[in-house]
Amino acid sequence: MADKTLTLKAKKSYYARVRSSNYRASMRLEGFQVSKAAPVAPSTSRQAVIDKYRAKVKA
Repeated sequence: MADKTLTLKAKKSYYARVRSSNYRASMRLEGFQVSKAAPVAPSTSRQAVIDKYRAKVKA
């Protein structure tokens, strides 16, 4: 049961980061100055994500 809680917590954290990143990117595209204090993280490649989950399945 604790595993589900951690998973939900991780999902919430992920969506908060993505929402923030998308908001900053949107503001930048609209011409607003975006602070450098919270840089937009580069997205990972599709292959990197696949490799990550394959490693989890093997473990």
